[in-house]
Parts: sequence; structure tokens; C-alpha cells
Amino acid sequence: MNRRDLFRYSALAASLPLMAGTRLKAAQSSSRNPLLSQSNQLGWLDTTEPRAACGYTWGQPWSQGSLNADDRLQLVSEAGQPLPLQTWVTATWPDGSVKWTGHATAAGQALGQKFQVEKIDPKNRAPKAKHAIKITESDKKIVIDTGVIRCVVNTQGEVIIDEITRAKKTLLQNARFIGQRQNQAETDGEQPLQIEHFSAQIKQADIEQRGPLRAVVKLSGIHRTENGREWLPFSLRLYFYAGGDAVRISHNFIFDGDEQRDFIRALGLRFDVPQRDETYNRHVRFVGEGSGLWAESPQGITGLRRDPGQAVREAQINGIATPALNTWDKRVSERLQFIPVWNDYSLAQLNAKGFSIKKRTKAGHAWIDADQGGRASGVAYIGGASGGVLFGMRDFWQLHPTQIDIRNAGTATAQATLWIWSPDAAPMDLRFYHDGMGMDSYAKQLEGLEITYEDYEPGFGSPQGIARSSDFTLYALDATPSRERCIELADSIRAPAQIIAAPQTYLDAGIFGGLWSLPDRSTPIKKILEDRLDWSINFYQQQVDQRHWYGFWNYGDVMHTYDADRHVWRYDVGGFAWDNSELSPDLWLWYSFLRSGDARAFRLAEAMTRHNRDVDIYHLGRFAGLGTRHNVQHWGCSAKQLRISTAAYRRFHYFLTADERTGDVLWEVAEADKQLVNLLPTRKVNPSAAADKNTHIGIGTDWGSAAANWLTAWERSGDVRYKTWLENAMRVIGSNDLGFFAKGYHFDIKSKTMRVIPADPLTSGEPKRVSHLNAVFGLIEICAELIQLIDVPEFKAAWLRYGRFYSAPAAQQTAEFGVSLTGNNLTNAHSRLTAYVAQQTGDAELAKRAWSEFFREANHVPEVKRVEGPLVLNPVDEAAWVSTNDSAQWGLAAIQNLALIGNALKK
Repeated sequence: MNRRDLFRYSALAASLPLMAGTRLKAAQSSSRNPLLSQSNQLGWLDTTEPRAACGYTWGQPWSQGSLNADDRLQLVSEAGQPLPLQTWVTATWPDGSVKWTGHATAAGQALGQKFQVEKIDPKNRAPKAKHAIKITESDKKIVIDTGVIRCVVNTQGEVIIDEITRAKKTLLQNARFIGQRQNQAETDGEQPLQIEHFSAQIKQADIEQRGPLRAVVKLSGIHRTENGREWLPFSLRLYFYAGGDAVRISHNFIFDGDEQRDFIRALGLRFDVPQRDETYNRHVRFVGEGSGLWAESPQGITGLRRDPGQAVREAQINGIATPALNTWDKRVSERLQFIPVWNDYSLAQLNAKGFSIKKRTKAGHAWIDADQGGRASGVAYIGGASGGVLFGMRDFWQLHPTQIDIRNAGTATAQATLWIWSPDAAPMDLRFYHDGMGMDSYAKQLEGLEITYEDYEPGFGSPQGIARSSDFTLYALDATPSRERCIELADSIRAPAQIIAAPQTYLDAGIFGGLWSLPDRSTPIKKILEDRLDWSINFYQQQVDQRHWYGFWNYGDVMHTYDADRHVWRYDVGGFAWDNSELSPDLWLWYSFLRSGDARAFRLAEAMTRHNRDVDIYHLGRFAGLGTRHNVQHWGCSAKQLRISTAAYRRFHYFLTADERTGDVLWEVAEADKQLVNLLPTRKVNPSAAADKNTHIGIGTDWGSAAANWLTAWERSGDVRYKTWLENAMRVIGSNDLGFFAKGYHFDIKSKTMRVIPADPLTSGEPKRVSHLNAVFGLIEICAELIQLIDVPEFKAAWLRYGRFYSAPAAQQTAEFGVSLTGNNLTNAHSRLTAYVAQQTGDAELAKRAWSEFFREANHVPEVKRVEGPLVLNPVDEAAWVSTNDSAQWGLAAIQNLALIGNALKK
């Protein structure tokens, strides 16, 4: 650093606490998980062992050569007790050794705050669980026995779960997914509103895991309307843990309808709950915010004119069986028929700020308002003192409009429905938000891009092929849970516990290119950078909440750019609205988690992955395998590209959590590069390339994305053809004199071979324009892994040359190429390219240059001001200088520069 940099950042260090205030200090204290201070240690993302003690699944990395596929493993609790463990391989290193494993535990086991996975001596027996999963199959049914509950799953038809029994008592029946569609968004007075019911139909069933501790059943199919129309393909997985009393359901559907006439009015999971207890011994529970609980009986016996007795009242309030009826005060027991039985209940969460609860005695009679609250947990119970079902949905209020309905609670069979899309809300409207405004040619569309940053093209704003996932949990209980137990189980549903490894473990394993280090505040300047990294995570966490970045299709994404005049993010301005992974915020958040174990970073990154893997990617149709560039609507932009759907952003979540849905999407995009022959990303600005008989692949946003897809498929499957595609491409790039400075290459989508495009020299005498976007969609990170895994010296040389000269002084560029470069902006972001070269070559002067490039731009003091009414609707914290592009790329540059050349920062 030069003296000016040191002076400026010394001043920044002095002013930072005053400008950032207490929020930044709070962020600093929570950025590291204190339980994970040692390598090879496991713990809880949220630091505390959950009270529900259900089964858990997670992913764990291994350094190359440290674990073989036939090695046996066990879990060792904090108390030193060996515990059974189910293990499967999710990725391997090039030498065949294990790179990532997935693990599962049995339910009901105490792990402690800190624990670890160990190899078992071949001479010793593996510890056994008290219960083991048992599966039996027939032509039409799969029966899963956890040792506590027995679940009968259908392999065809409408009903997904026939029944769940516990101690031979049926607690749940006829679980199925149902919905309604209507032919228009609202009644227009010209056409009658037509409402049609539909239900899921199972077409295929697969047992993906058979235990002994975890079983996974995947069901796939379509939805069928009353008129026989088949639409909305779906897949779902049912998860079971040995010794567990719960079934978790992960449901995903793809929209393949006509957005002009197919409006989903309702969609949800419905099941029946047999009722055996007297109506006054039955109970309904709704979990609100935190430990808030709404708890009543269908036939209340408190607050009456006559008192049945304190013991009777306390029993009903506590959810246990009341004393025998003949012990009650007769003035009550002889008049029970005159106490109303409330059969129906409904909790509706139509926005992120409020829910309401209502009930009625039966259909045909008025609903009575019961209560209201802010953010419901999406968890309810229906049953009696002798048993029932506690059920719920993850991210319930975040994914509004949602709803829970309970019907017929006073009859022999109650019915519960968890609505993914509430029937009380307006129908789902996926139509494009404007009429095109006359942009019927590429020239006009490029003009539109100049003003709103929206890349519009007629017909390209289609939602056909987008998807969304929802997670449900069904607990089959042998009694009404206590109020405290309701909250414990609700915690396991609304924010599922996650086991993670110590940051040092991730680092030592050498995964994801090793482009990070642990947080280090050992010098003033490093402390400034670490505090700023913490501040950014904290700021976006606040913005999600303050700006209400919630809703069924939106939750998980963040906005792109801020509008300081209106004091809002530009939610309605073309390409400045939803970010859709633009410039890699996913990578920034995941690397932030890896280095710190920070729960805030993980939750932001996981929500973003769950959103982007479903909503921002097309899963069927003409754009299948491609993602959509940032826009007012997630599917609205006409730029359908590999750079959005790339596995580079989602592989973190899969390997860290072993989440099968994310794994599905990684396979979907494994050969998404085939779409390059159908849809050239540069078709509007380079018509000649679009007319070329050869398929064109850009070196950065295209090939880098495809390389991430191939790399992920290779390490997951071990299939050498993926390695061959990578290695061949690396040799072509490395043998080209232009290397990564080339605009692109000819590409054969069948063989995956690349060829150099002739007549692309750096010899015109004029500055050579290069793309500033090539490296900022994961190319830097993927190239670091490729160099680590595949030995192609010419590829490494080409990459080092790109890193050395991209931001080099013009004189050095001219000496190398004969011309200087232009268009090579985002200097701060690309400083990590320079840093990588410095680290690989040991060039101290280049390390200094990298830090100079890093400090040249986007290094704002994190100033935040409070903005209140009447300037805004709600009070908000504003940092008008923040953009998600800069936040993501600054964060990645800071993290990687600290890891690569942190020793060059002396003060």
C-alpha cells in the first residue's frame, strides 16, 4: 500500500465505529461460531443443540486421500459416546478418494454442542441404533417403519400417504396434494369466472435411501384437473429417520401452464386425522411468533357460567385428558350439549406482517374472529389427549400467501390443509408486467435497455418452466404435546437445525479452490476489512426484513440497485430490480459462511440457493437449463443464460447439506450448454455470430458456467467424460495465444470440443476491448479448482497471464500485446485475479499492485442513515452507496485477497 492508501484507511479506521454505530458492533460479535474453534469438529449452525432431537442430515468434506469409500465411520458425541451414523459419498477427488460425504443420524440421540465423525477401526464393530429403518414393498405400496411410526406410501394414484400409525393406532390418513385453478385473474364482467379443482397423481416411485438410519422415497407425477387435463409436473421426497415420529416432505412443482389463462387459486397438502377423544378432550394449536401459542379445544369448558371444577379446567388447558365426566359439577356435565362445538379453524398469512385466526361451528354459519398476530410459524396441531398430528411448513410467513385450515374437528375425522398458496389470497398471476411498449425489434429493445436496463424481447418473459419448492413436516404424536413441546417441535420445522463443520475443517480439506482464510483482525487494516465484511452480511439481513423481500416467488432473492431519490431499491425499474445471482452474491455469501461458520451468512445463502435453483432457472420447455437475467420479475428478462443457472452457485448448498432437490437441479444443468445452439446470448449485439453455422461459446459467462456444471457432475459421478470435456477445453484455451482474452470459441455441443476462432488478433493498434464480466460469474473460483484438480500447464499459464495483464498498466499491456486494453473495469473485483498470480508466482510487487487495485474503488465507509416518514412508508436503514454487484464482488475480493496475499498487508 502507498502512503495515501494508508492515510485514507487509517482515517477510515478511526471513523468507522462512529459511522457504523452499534449495529456493526453487534455484527462483529456474531460473525464467528464460537463452538467451532477446532478442526475436525462438528456443531450446530445456530450454536445450540435443538431440543426436538429429530434426525439430522449434513455434508462433510475430506482432504484428498484421507478417506476411502470403503472406510467405516461413526459419530462421537460430546460426551465421548460412539453413535451410529449413516454415510454416503456425494463427491470424490480425482484419485478416487472421498471428497464429500453425506451423513444422517437417528432421532432421539443427544449429540451435545460439539461432536465429530471418526473412522472405525476395522477390528471394531460399528455402534448400532436402538431402532433401524425397515422397508417393505409391494406393487402399489411402500411401507416404512422407523421403530416408532409406520407409514404406508402409495406408488400410484392420488393419495401419497395412505396412513401413519403409532403403536397400531392410526393417526393420519389420505395425505394428498390438491389445488384449484381459475381461467382469469379476476372477474371482468365479460367472461364468467371458471374455477376447476385438481389433484396430484403419482406416476413413479423410487426408494433413494433404505436406511438403516435415514430413508428417502421420491415420488414424481403430474396434477390432473376434473376435466382430465394433466399439468404442473411435481416431485416430492419423503424423509424418515430411525426412531423418529415425523415424516418430512419436500415438494416441488413446475409451472407449465399458460399464464394468460391458468391462474392457480390454491395449492396445498391435505390429510385426515381420526378423532377418538371426547370433543372437550380434543385440541387445536397454532404456533405464532417465537413461543407464542394459540391453544383451544373444539368444545371449551372454561369461562362458562358454571364451573366444571379446577382440575377439569386445568386439564383442558394443559392438553391432557380431563377427569371422568361423573366427577364434574353436574351443572356443566349435564348441559354439554348446549356448549358449541367449533369444527372449523383457519389461520391465514397473506403478507409478511400479519396473520389472522378465525373459527366457526360449521359450514353455513358465520366465521368468528379469534385473534391476530404478526408472523405465524406455520405450525399447528389437531388431535386429542390420546394422540394427533402436529404439522407445519418451513418458511411459512416468508413464502406468503399461506394458510392452515382445520375442518370437522368435532367429528370422527378432522381434516387439515397446509396451503402453499392460500385460497383466501388473490390467485397466482404470472403474466408479464408490461405490454412491450413497442419494442418489436432488436434495435428498439437495445434502446429500452439503455433507459431501464431491461433486456426485453416478446415472448421471453414467460414463466413456463419455473419451479418452487416447499417443505412440510408431519409429527405423529401419541398425545397432545405440552405447550413447551409444541414450541420445541415448531422450532424444528420453521428453521430446521443444521449441523456444520468447523471453518478450519472446510479450509483444511482444500474444497472450493481454497480461496479463503479464517477471519483475521490482527492488524488495523485487516480489522477494517473484516468489519466491513461483517457489516455487509448484517446490512443485507436487515434489508431483507425492512424492505419485505418476501413472498412465494421472491423470498431468497435480493435487489440489484438502490434508488436514493425514492429511498427504495429499484423494484420496478427493469434490470435494476431482483438480482437473480448477478455478479455472484451467492458465492460471496457461501464463502463468507465457510470462513466463519456465521449463521447469518448461511441462512441468507441457503434461502438464495433455494430460490434461485427453482425460480430463476427453467426446468422444462424452450429455455430448459438456462437462467434468467435480473429483472422486475424473476423470469422477465430475455437474456436466458448459463451464467444464471450455473452449478457454481448451487454446489455449495448441495455438498454442505446433502439436499437432494439441489442435487436434482445440478444434474438438470450438467449439459445445459446444449442450449447455446438454440439461443445465443449475444444475438442482439452480434447478429453475424448468431448467423454463424458454428455454435459460439463465450470464454467467461458461458464456458465458465459450463465448466462449473461439468466439474460438479464429474466429482459427483466420477464419470471421466466430464473430466475429458474439461481437460480438452483447458488445452484449447491454453494453446490459444489469446487464451482468456479471446472473445469466445467455436463449440460443438455434442462432443463439447472447442476450436479457436480465427481473425481475433490483438494487433489493430487500437485499444483492445475486453469484457469486464468474464470473470465475475464464478470463473475465478472455478479456474482455481480446475488448476488444483487437473494438470494442464498451458491452461494455468493462460490463466496467470489473464490475471497479470487484465488490470496491468497500459504500458505493460502494450508491451505484451502490442495494444492496451479497454473495457477492463471492475478493478476492485479483478484485484483478486492479480492476487492469485502474485500468490502462485511469489511476486511481492504484484501483491502490492493487487492491494492497490483493491483499494482503488468500492471501498466506502459503511455509512447508514435512518430514514423515516414522511419520506418513506416504514422506517428503514439506508446505505445509498450500496449495490449488490459491488457488495458481492467487493466481498469476494476482500475474502480472496486476504487469503492469497494477506501477508502483504503489514499495517
